[in-house]
Amino acid sequence: MKVTFVSNYINHHQIPVSNALYEALGDAYTFVQMEPMEQERIQMGWGGAYSELPYLRLGYQQPEICQKLILESDMVIWGGYEDDTWLQPRLQAKKPTIRYSERFYKTGLWKAVSPRGLRKKYLDHTRYRKDRVYLLCSGAYVPLDYHIVGSYPGKMFRWGYFPETRHYDVDKLLDEKASNRKNGVPEILWAARFIDWKHPEMVLELAKCLRNKGKEFHITMIGNGPLQEETADRVAALGLEKEITLAGSMPPDQVREAMEKADIVLMTSDRNEGWGAVANEAMNSGCVLVAGHMAGAVPFLVKDGQNGLIYGENRVEEMVEKVCQALEDRGLRERMGRQAYETIVNLWNAGEAATRLLQLCRQIAEGGEITFWEEGPLSKAPILRERRKDRSKEK
Repeated sequence: MKVTFVSNYINHHQIPVSNALYEALGDAYTFVQMEPMEQERIQMGWGGAYSELPYLRLGYQQPEICQKLILESDMVIWGGYEDDTWLQPRLQAKKPTIRYSERFYKTGLWKAVSPRGLRKKYLDHTRYRKDRVYLLCSGAYVPLDYHIVGSYPGKMFRWGYFPETRHYDVDKLLDEKASNRKNGVPEILWAARFIDWKHPEMVLELAKCLRNKGKEFHITMIGNGPLQEETADRVAALGLEKEITLAGSMPPDQVREAMEKADIVLMTSDRNEGWGAVANEAMNSGCVLVAGHMAGAVPFLVKDGQNGLIYGENRVEEMVEKVCQALEDRGLRERMGRQAYETIVNLWNAGEAATRLLQLCRQIAEGGEITFWEEGPLSKAPILRERRKDRSKEK
Protein backbone atom coordinates (compact mmCIF):
# COMPACT_ATOMS: atom_id res chain seq x y z
CA MET A 1 0.00 0.00 0.00
CA LYS A 2 1.33 3.42 -0.97
CA VAL A 3 0.43 6.15 1.56
CA THR A 4 1.14 9.86 1.21
CA PHE A 5 0.75 12.30 4.10
CA VAL A 6 0.43 15.98 3.15
CA SER A 7 0.74 18.99 5.46
CA ASN A 8 2.08 22.53 5.54
CA TYR A 9 5.39 21.40 7.04
CA ILE A 10 6.82 18.58 9.07
CA ASN A 11 7.73 19.19 12.71
CA HIS A 12 8.63 17.35 15.89
CA HIS A 13 4.93 16.73 16.64
CA GLN A 14 4.44 14.82 13.38
CA ILE A 15 7.76 13.03 12.93
CA PRO A 16 7.07 10.15 15.39
CA VAL A 17 3.94 9.07 13.46
CA SER A 18 5.76 9.46 10.15
CA ASN A 19 8.69 7.40 11.44
CA ALA A 20 6.30 4.63 12.48
CA LEU A 21 4.53 4.71 9.11
CA TYR A 22 7.86 4.59 7.27
CA GLU A 23 8.99 1.67 9.41
CA ALA A 24 5.84 -0.21 8.41
CA LEU A 25 5.72 0.77 4.72
CA GLY A 26 9.29 1.65 3.75
CA ASP A 27 9.51 3.65 0.52
CA ALA A 28 5.77 3.27 0.04
CA TYR A 29 5.33 6.08 2.60
CA THR A 30 5.92 9.75 1.75
CA PHE A 31 5.40 12.97 3.69
CA VAL A 32 4.86 15.98 1.42
CA GLN A 33 5.71 19.35 2.96
CA MET A 34 3.85 22.08 1.10
CA GLU A 35 5.64 25.22 2.36
CA PRO A 36 8.79 26.28 4.24
CA MET A 37 8.50 26.53 8.01
CA GLU A 38 7.93 30.04 9.39
CA GLN A 39 10.95 31.76 10.91
CA GLU A 40 9.13 32.17 14.23
CA ARG A 41 8.76 28.39 14.54
CA ILE A 42 12.40 27.84 13.65
CA GLN A 43 13.44 30.30 16.37
CA MET A 44 11.31 28.32 18.83
CA GLY A 45 13.45 25.26 18.11
CA TRP A 46 11.01 23.56 15.74
CA GLY A 47 13.52 23.46 12.89
CA GLY A 48 15.80 20.46 12.56
CA ALA A 49 17.74 18.29 10.16
CA TYR A 50 14.49 17.28 8.51
CA SER A 51 16.03 17.22 5.03
CA GLU A 52 17.67 13.93 6.05
CA LEU A 53 14.32 12.18 6.57
CA PRO A 54 14.13 9.48 3.86
CA TYR A 55 10.38 9.89 3.34
CA LEU A 56 10.23 13.70 3.06
CA ARG A 57 9.41 15.45 -0.23
CA LEU A 58 9.04 19.21 -0.65
CA GLY A 59 6.00 20.17 -2.69
CA TYR A 60 7.29 23.68 -3.35
CA GLN A 61 10.51 22.28 -4.83
CA GLN A 62 9.25 19.06 -6.45
CA PRO A 63 5.72 19.92 -7.60
CA GLU A 64 5.38 17.37 -10.41
CA ILE A 65 6.58 14.45 -8.29
CA CYS A 66 4.37 15.43 -5.35
CA GLN A 67 1.26 16.05 -7.45
CA LYS A 68 1.66 12.59 -8.99
CA LEU A 69 2.00 11.02 -5.53
CA ILE A 70 -1.15 12.78 -4.32
CA LEU A 71 -3.16 11.59 -7.30
CA GLU A 72 -1.87 8.02 -7.54
CA SER A 73 -1.26 6.85 -3.95
CA ASP A 74 -3.57 4.23 -2.50
CA MET A 75 -4.32 6.63 0.36
CA VAL A 76 -3.67 10.32 0.90
CA ILE A 77 -3.90 11.89 4.34
CA TRP A 78 -4.31 15.63 3.90
CA GLY A 79 -4.40 18.43 6.44
CA GLY A 80 -2.80 21.53 7.87
CA TYR A 81 -2.70 23.24 4.48
CA GLU A 82 -5.67 25.30 3.34
CA ASP A 83 -5.10 25.38 -0.41
CA ASP A 84 -6.23 21.94 -1.57
CA THR A 85 -5.83 22.60 -5.29
CA TRP A 86 -3.55 19.58 -5.61
CA LEU A 87 -6.08 17.38 -3.78
CA GLN A 88 -9.08 18.26 -5.94
CA PRO A 89 -8.22 15.95 -8.89
CA ARG A 90 -8.05 13.03 -6.46
CA LEU A 91 -11.39 13.91 -4.86
CA GLN A 92 -13.05 14.39 -8.23
CA ALA A 93 -11.75 10.98 -9.28
CA LYS A 94 -13.46 9.61 -6.14
CA LYS A 95 -10.27 8.08 -4.82
CA PRO A 96 -10.26 7.29 -1.08
CA THR A 97 -8.92 10.13 1.02
CA ILE A 98 -8.52 10.93 4.70
CA ARG A 99 -8.47 14.54 5.81
CA TYR A 100 -7.23 15.65 9.20
CA SER A 101 -8.15 18.95 10.74
CA GLU A 102 -8.19 21.17 13.77
CA ARG A 103 -11.42 23.11 14.24
CA PHE A 104 -12.25 26.01 11.95
CA TYR A 105 -14.58 27.82 14.36
CA LYS A 106 -11.87 28.34 16.99
CA THR A 107 -12.79 31.97 17.56
CA GLY A 108 -16.52 31.32 17.89
CA LEU A 109 -19.47 29.43 16.44
CA TRP A 110 -20.95 32.74 15.26
CA LYS A 111 -18.79 32.35 12.14
CA ALA A 112 -21.08 29.54 11.02
CA VAL A 113 -23.64 32.12 9.80
CA SER A 114 -21.29 33.47 7.11
CA PRO A 115 -22.71 32.57 3.64
CA ARG A 116 -19.27 32.88 2.07
CA GLY A 117 -17.74 30.61 4.72
CA LEU A 118 -20.51 28.04 4.38
CA ARG A 119 -20.05 28.00 0.61
CA LYS A 120 -16.35 27.24 1.03
CA LYS A 121 -17.07 24.49 3.57
CA TYR A 122 -19.51 22.95 1.10
CA LEU A 123 -16.98 23.00 -1.74
CA ASP A 124 -14.13 21.67 0.42
CA HIS A 125 -15.99 19.13 2.53
CA THR A 126 -19.78 18.75 2.51
CA ARG A 127 -20.17 17.79 -1.16
CA TYR A 128 -18.00 14.73 -0.49
CA ARG A 129 -20.08 13.51 2.44
CA LYS A 130 -21.20 10.36 0.57
CA ASP A 131 -17.80 9.59 -0.94
CA ARG A 132 -14.92 7.65 0.58
CA VAL A 133 -13.58 10.72 2.35
CA TYR A 134 -13.02 10.53 6.11
CA LEU A 135 -11.91 12.94 8.83
CA LEU A 136 -9.30 12.66 11.56
CA CYS A 137 -10.29 15.15 14.26
CA SER A 138 -7.23 16.82 15.79
CA GLY A 139 -9.14 18.23 18.72
CA ALA A 140 -12.25 17.40 20.67
CA TYR A 141 -14.41 20.18 19.22
CA VAL A 142 -13.61 19.50 15.56
CA PRO A 143 -16.64 17.17 15.15
CA LEU A 144 -18.96 19.95 16.33
CA ASP A 145 -17.71 22.33 13.64
CA TYR A 146 -18.04 19.76 10.85
CA HIS A 147 -21.42 18.61 12.15
CA ILE A 148 -22.68 22.19 11.82
CA VAL A 149 -21.83 22.20 8.10
CA GLY A 150 -23.10 18.65 7.53
CA SER A 151 -19.79 17.01 6.72
CA TYR A 152 -18.44 13.48 7.36
CA PRO A 153 -21.52 11.97 9.05
CA GLY A 154 -20.44 8.78 10.83
CA LYS A 155 -16.92 9.16 9.42
CA MET A 156 -15.12 11.24 12.06
CA PHE A 157 -12.30 9.72 14.13
CA ARG A 158 -10.38 10.89 17.18
CA TRP A 159 -6.88 12.04 16.27
CA GLY A 160 -4.36 14.55 17.57
CA TYR A 161 -0.70 15.41 17.71
CA PHE A 162 1.77 12.75 18.73
CA PRO A 163 5.10 14.14 19.95
CA GLU A 164 7.89 11.81 21.00
CA THR A 165 6.85 9.30 23.64
CA ARG A 166 9.54 8.71 26.23
CA HIS A 167 9.63 5.56 28.33
CA TYR A 168 10.64 5.81 31.97
CA ASP A 169 10.78 3.76 35.10
CA VAL A 170 7.74 5.66 36.33
CA ASP A 171 8.45 4.99 40.02
CA LYS A 172 11.94 6.38 39.60
CA LEU A 173 10.62 9.36 37.63
CA LEU A 174 8.16 10.29 40.37
CA ASP A 175 10.79 9.85 43.08
CA GLU A 176 13.18 12.09 41.14
CA LYS A 177 10.54 14.81 40.92
CA ALA A 178 10.41 14.83 44.71
CA SER A 179 14.20 14.90 45.10
CA ASN A 180 14.57 17.70 42.53
CA ARG A 181 12.29 20.07 44.41
CA LYS A 182 14.16 23.07 45.75
CA ASN A 183 13.65 23.16 49.52
CA GLY A 184 10.83 20.65 49.08
CA VAL A 185 8.67 23.18 47.20
CA PRO A 186 6.47 21.72 44.42
CA GLU A 187 7.38 22.89 40.92
CA ILE A 188 4.74 24.23 38.53
CA LEU A 189 5.62 24.64 34.85
CA TRP A 190 4.05 26.72 32.09
CA ALA A 191 5.48 26.36 28.56
CA ALA A 192 3.93 28.37 25.73
CA ARG A 193 4.23 31.44 23.59
CA PHE A 194 3.52 34.70 25.38
CA ILE A 195 0.43 35.62 23.35
CA ASP A 196 -3.06 36.66 24.35
CA TRP A 197 -4.91 33.37 23.86
CA LYS A 198 -2.28 31.40 25.79
CA HIS A 199 -3.14 33.67 28.77
CA PRO A 200 0.18 34.11 30.61
CA GLU A 201 -1.61 36.62 32.86
CA MET A 202 -3.56 33.73 34.41
CA VAL A 203 -0.30 32.28 35.71
CA LEU A 204 0.40 35.54 37.56
CA GLU A 205 -3.13 35.53 38.99
CA LEU A 206 -2.57 31.95 40.13
CA ALA A 207 0.72 32.85 41.80
CA LYS A 208 -0.84 35.81 43.58
CA CYS A 209 -3.72 33.69 44.88
CA LEU A 210 -1.46 30.84 45.99
CA ARG A 211 0.80 33.26 47.85
CA ASN A 212 -2.20 34.85 49.57
CA LYS A 213 -3.31 31.37 50.65
CA GLY A 214 0.12 30.70 52.14
CA LYS A 215 0.93 27.85 49.73
CA GLU A 216 4.49 26.79 49.02
CA PHE A 217 5.24 26.58 45.29
CA HIS A 218 7.50 27.74 42.49
CA ILE A 219 6.47 28.48 38.90
CA THR A 220 8.75 28.39 35.86
CA MET A 221 7.44 30.04 32.69
CA ILE A 222 9.15 28.93 29.47
CA GLY A 223 8.70 30.73 26.18
CA ASN A 224 8.83 34.08 24.47
CA GLY A 225 6.49 36.30 22.51
CA PRO A 226 4.94 39.76 22.38
CA LEU A 227 3.59 39.61 25.95
CA GLN A 228 6.86 38.49 27.51
CA GLU A 229 8.12 41.93 28.50
CA GLU A 230 4.72 42.96 29.84
CA THR A 231 4.59 39.74 31.87
CA ALA A 232 8.06 40.41 33.33
CA ASP A 233 6.97 43.93 34.32
CA ARG A 234 3.86 42.58 36.05
CA VAL A 235 5.86 39.92 37.91
CA ALA A 236 8.05 42.71 39.30
CA ALA A 237 5.09 44.97 40.07
CA LEU A 238 3.37 42.18 42.01
CA GLY A 239 6.55 41.25 43.85
CA LEU A 240 6.46 37.70 42.50
CA GLU A 241 10.14 37.38 41.55
CA LYS A 242 10.68 34.69 44.19
CA GLU A 243 7.66 32.65 43.12
CA ILE A 244 8.01 32.97 39.31
CA THR A 245 11.05 32.41 37.11
CA LEU A 246 10.84 33.58 33.49
CA ALA A 247 13.19 31.15 31.75
CA GLY A 248 12.87 32.43 28.19
CA SER A 249 12.65 30.25 25.11
CA MET A 250 14.05 26.71 25.08
CA PRO A 251 14.35 24.01 22.41
CA PRO A 252 11.84 21.14 22.73
CA ASP A 253 14.31 18.74 24.37
CA GLN A 254 15.04 21.19 27.19
CA VAL A 255 11.33 21.79 27.72
CA ARG A 256 10.87 18.04 28.15
CA GLU A 257 13.73 17.95 30.66
CA ALA A 258 11.98 20.68 32.64
CA MET A 259 8.75 18.66 32.59
CA GLU A 260 10.57 15.62 33.95
CA LYS A 261 11.38 17.69 37.04
CA ALA A 262 7.99 19.41 37.36
CA ASP A 263 5.07 18.26 39.50
CA ILE A 264 2.31 20.25 37.79
CA VAL A 265 2.03 21.61 34.25
CA LEU A 266 -0.42 24.41 33.48
CA MET A 267 -2.09 24.80 30.10
CA THR A 268 -4.00 28.08 30.24
CA SER A 269 -4.91 28.29 26.55
CA ASP A 270 -8.46 29.19 25.55
CA ARG A 271 -10.58 27.88 22.67
CA ASN A 272 -8.01 29.01 20.10
CA GLU A 273 -5.79 26.06 21.11
CA GLY A 274 -6.67 23.55 18.42
CA TRP A 275 -4.77 20.77 20.18
CA GLY A 276 -1.86 21.66 22.49
CA ALA A 277 0.96 19.10 22.34
CA VAL A 278 2.20 20.35 25.71
CA ALA A 279 -0.61 18.19 27.14
CA ASN A 280 0.85 14.99 25.63
CA GLU A 281 4.36 15.93 26.75
CA ALA A 282 3.34 16.84 30.29
CA MET A 283 1.37 13.65 30.77
CA ASN A 284 4.17 11.54 29.29
CA SER A 285 6.49 13.21 31.84
CA GLY A 286 4.35 12.06 34.76
CA CYS A 287 3.05 15.55 35.58
CA VAL A 288 -0.38 16.54 36.79
CA LEU A 289 -1.80 18.51 33.87
CA VAL A 290 -4.12 21.34 34.94
CA ALA A 291 -5.84 22.65 31.81
CA GLY A 292 -8.81 24.64 30.56
CA HIS A 293 -11.64 22.60 29.10
CA MET A 294 -11.70 24.27 25.67
CA ALA A 295 -8.16 23.36 24.58
CA GLY A 296 -8.62 20.73 21.89
CA ALA A 297 -6.46 17.99 23.43
CA VAL A 298 -8.04 18.12 26.87
CA PRO A 299 -11.35 16.21 26.45
CA PHE A 300 -9.57 13.50 24.43
CA LEU A 301 -6.62 12.99 26.79
CA VAL A 302 -7.73 14.02 30.27
CA LYS A 303 -10.21 12.36 32.61
CA ASP A 304 -10.79 14.95 35.29
CA GLY A 305 -9.65 13.75 38.68
CA GLN A 306 -8.07 10.57 37.29
CA ASN A 307 -5.11 11.48 35.08
CA GLY A 308 -5.30 15.27 35.28
CA LEU A 309 -7.44 18.20 36.34
CA ILE A 310 -9.75 20.32 34.17
CA TYR A 311 -11.12 23.76 34.93
CA GLY A 312 -13.61 25.90 33.02
CA GLU A 313 -11.97 28.03 30.34
CA ASN A 314 -10.58 31.32 31.73
CA ARG A 315 -12.01 30.61 35.21
CA VAL A 316 -9.12 31.64 37.42
CA GLU A 317 -10.79 30.73 40.71
CA GLU A 318 -11.49 27.18 39.52
CA MET A 319 -7.94 26.86 38.20
CA VAL A 320 -6.58 27.97 41.59
CA GLU A 321 -8.80 25.41 43.30
CA LYS A 322 -7.51 22.62 41.06
CA VAL A 323 -3.87 23.59 41.56
CA CYS A 324 -4.35 23.76 45.34
CA GLN A 325 -5.86 20.28 45.22
CA ALA A 326 -2.66 18.98 43.58
CA LEU A 327 -0.28 21.00 45.74
CA GLU A 328 -1.80 19.80 49.00
CA ASP A 329 -1.75 16.06 48.27
CA ARG A 330 1.48 14.39 47.16
CA GLY A 331 -0.28 11.04 46.90
CA LEU A 332 -2.82 12.53 44.50
CA ARG A 333 -0.02 14.07 42.42
CA GLU A 334 1.76 10.75 42.14
CA ARG A 335 -1.40 8.79 41.36
CA MET A 336 -2.48 11.22 38.64
CA GLY A 337 1.05 11.53 37.29
CA ARG A 338 1.27 7.75 36.97
CA GLN A 339 -2.10 7.48 35.23
CA ALA A 340 -1.20 10.38 32.94
CA TYR A 341 2.01 8.60 31.95
CA GLU A 342 0.15 5.36 31.27
CA THR A 343 -2.42 7.19 29.12
CA ILE A 344 0.35 8.23 26.76
CA VAL A 345 2.60 5.15 26.70
CA ASN A 346 -0.31 2.70 26.46
CA LEU A 347 -2.74 4.56 24.20
CA TRP A 348 -2.11 8.10 22.92
CA ASN A 349 1.26 7.58 21.23
CA ALA A 350 2.64 7.63 17.70
CA GLY A 351 3.16 3.87 17.41
CA GLU A 352 -0.41 3.03 18.37
CA ALA A 353 -1.78 5.84 16.18
CA ALA A 354 0.22 4.70 13.13
CA THR A 355 -0.79 1.05 13.53
CA ARG A 356 -4.45 1.97 13.74
CA LEU A 357 -4.19 4.45 10.88
CA LEU A 358 -2.73 1.83 8.55
CA GLN A 359 -5.51 -0.58 9.46
CA LEU A 360 -8.08 2.12 8.67
CA CYS A 361 -6.35 2.91 5.36
CA ARG A 362 -6.55 -0.75 4.34
CA GLN A 363 -10.21 -1.02 5.32
CA ILE A 364 -11.08 2.04 3.25
CA ALA A 365 -8.95 1.06 0.24
CA GLU A 366 -10.39 -2.46 0.18
CA GLY A 367 -13.95 -1.20 0.51
CA GLY A 368 -14.51 -3.22 3.68
CA GLU A 369 -16.44 -2.37 6.80
CA ILE A 370 -15.03 0.62 8.66
CA THR A 371 -14.55 -0.05 12.36
CA PHE A 372 -13.88 2.33 15.24
CA TRP A 373 -11.62 1.52 18.18
CA GLU A 374 -13.20 1.67 21.63
CA GLU A 375 -10.99 4.50 22.89
CA GLY A 376 -7.95 6.52 21.94
CA PRO A 377 -6.78 7.30 18.39
CA LEU A 378 -9.20 6.27 15.65
CA SER A 379 -12.07 5.75 18.08
CA LYS A 380 -15.32 7.48 17.17
CA ALA A 381 -15.11 11.25 17.64
CA PRO A 382 -18.21 12.40 19.54
CA ILE A 383 -19.91 15.74 18.97
CA LEU A 384 -19.08 17.64 22.17
CA ARG A 385 -20.88 20.84 23.04
CA GLU A 386 -18.72 23.70 24.20
CA ARG A 387 -20.30 24.15 27.60
CA ARG A 388 -18.49 22.33 30.35
CA LYS A 389 -20.34 19.36 31.76
CA ASP A 390 -20.09 15.63 32.29
CA ARG A 391 -19.26 14.29 28.82
CA SER A 392 -19.49 10.61 29.63
CA LYS A 393 -22.87 10.15 27.91
CA GLU A 394 -22.18 12.18 24.76
CA LYS A 395 -21.95 10.24 21.48
